[in-house]
Amino acid sequence: MEGISRVVRTCARARHTLRAMSQLDPSPSPVLDHTALDRTVDHDPAGTPPLHVRWLGRVRYQDAHAFQQGLHANGAENHLLLLEHPHVYTLGVRADPANVLVDPATVGAEMLRTDRGGDVTYHGPGQLIGYPVLGLPGKGGGDQPDTVAYVRSVEQLIIDSLADLGLAAARLPDYPGVWVGVGTDDPRKICAIGVRLSKGRTLHGFGLNVHTDMSMFDHIVPCGIPDKAVTSIEAEGIDVTMEQVVDVVTARAVERWGHGGHDRHDVVWRHRPDDLAPFSRGEGPGDVAGRVKPAPAPAHLDGTSVRLRGRLAEAGVSQGLAIGDRKPEWMRAKASFGPDYMRIKQTMRELSLVTVCEEAGCPNISECWSDGTATFMLCGERCTRACGFCLVDTRHPEALDPAEPEHVAEAVERMGLKYAVLTMVARDDLADGGAGQVADTIHAIRRRTPGVAVEALISDMKGDPESLKVVFDARPEVLNHNIETVPRLQRAARPSASYARSLAVLARAKAAGLSTKSSIIVGMGETREELVGTLADLRGIGVDIVTIGQYLRPTTHHLPVARWWTPDELTELKQIGEAMGIGHVEASPLTRSSYHARQAADAADVEVLSPATTG
Repeated sequence: MEGISRVVRTCARARHTLRAMSQLDPSPSPVLDHTALDRTVDHDPAGTPPLHVRWLGRVRYQDAHAFQQGLHANGAENHLLLLEHPHVYTLGVRADPANVLVDPATVGAEMLRTDRGGDVTYHGPGQLIGYPVLGLPGKGGGDQPDTVAYVRSVEQLIIDSLADLGLAAARLPDYPGVWVGVGTDDPRKICAIGVRLSKGRTLHGFGLNVHTDMSMFDHIVPCGIPDKAVTSIEAEGIDVTMEQVVDVVTARAVERWGHGGHDRHDVVWRHRPDDLAPFSRGEGPGDVAGRVKPAPAPAHLDGTSVRLRGRLAEAGVSQGLAIGDRKPEWMRAKASFGPDYMRIKQTMRELSLVTVCEEAGCPNISECWSDGTATFMLCGERCTRACGFCLVDTRHPEALDPAEPEHVAEAVERMGLKYAVLTMVARDDLADGGAGQVADTIHAIRRRTPGVAVEALISDMKGDPESLKVVFDARPEVLNHNIETVPRLQRAARPSASYARSLAVLARAKAAGLSTKSSIIVGMGETREELVGTLADLRGIGVDIVTIGQYLRPTTHHLPVARWWTPDELTELKQIGEAMGIGHVEASPLTRSSYHARQAADAADVEVLSPATTG
């Protein structure tokens, strides 16, 4: 075990070094001397893109699949997604359904068909899933990659990683995957491998049993092999955590696929039943920013709940600015309440409409309303989630207003808008998450004012493909869904959401042929390197427009402001994002998701669909 501890300590140091890098490491790593069986695909270090490694925590299979599909279809860089799945059985393209021995629902699992190779297998908590999305060179200088060489490369990655952990593993002739006990009467499969290569890029990957519930394999014929056992690292007597295994696998993956540089970003290393529990803001409404005297205690103690402080500590955020501290000059919005502002306000009240401009306390409300633009908030004014940065009401939601779509459409017509922005509260209480209300509003706008461009800023709708499809089929010109923050801060900032799920929503929208947009809030404790990594993830799935703006703390019960980002720093992030290939990045201290929405769409060359196109 001393050898294992030494490897783990080394990998942990390497991980912290990666997190501290100010840019991708351009220097290639040495390549291991693999066996003759390991026909590793040759890479040219000078021409190889960087490897983006992401630990995503526990992710539903369908969300992870949509995310990797988006990376495959829209990106040119290399990615390694590391995660766990909830209980699920998956059937490969050649799977025999007879190899599923029970109804998966009776053992608390889903069953899904997928487009990888192989037969049926199980994924669940305690199993490390790895999805490499890599561009491979053609075999022998041709166009088609060497599939066998790639599979051997993945197998060797796991064999080497297990050796680092003190467990001997090898290939078993005529059987794919990685095995222990090879050469004995009791070979045991410890890692299943199922891949797909398309257009020179890889999909799917491996499932390594770390401390998996092995009884879940009793309900299937694993990989269609009836006479071979399965095992795990834990069952083989090796006591390591999932984080330690991820460190070792990451180090080996960087040696193998990270010749063009690499970065790594993790969601918080924790999973328990209340991970997705609502944000708790403490008792009462909290003291409002701008109306309190400077707090005598640090901001992270002046009203934030015990749960929130714990989540911030897990993310490594221990300090913040006091809510009464004076803001820098660049954070002071100039108010202008002219006739256009009052006209919009009167229209909203006459039609009983809600705007996110008011509900979220947007600092740009006077500028946008005076310019004749506003963002309509659908599905009421009460949100079923309570994100740590958001001022929107979180009391029990009320029934949907059936007249809301027509009222919004009338307001768009009366205001003479050419670009209408719709957003919504999260409605997890509704079967479709509010998708029907959003789609009905888009259709109502188009009936009244054909040719108006519509941007729809939606919740993740729990990642439900059918609900999302309802909105996608309404064909908004821009489908907006906010990633909000970097992986490490997701649980503290938006505990009822998921970094991977948000990327999956955007990837699904892109696959549906929509222009996509997302927003990042800065100032909650993230680093520059983490922001660059998140921009790379958004670019990887083809997002067209990104907005970046400074967080303002609404009350003492919300997340503290960790720091103020300067205008120059935000301009640099804009330049980095656009250099990556994002069509337009709007970045300034007061930028919000819908700020300059029409101008951003124009800059990204978003096409306004004709009524005939939209149906």
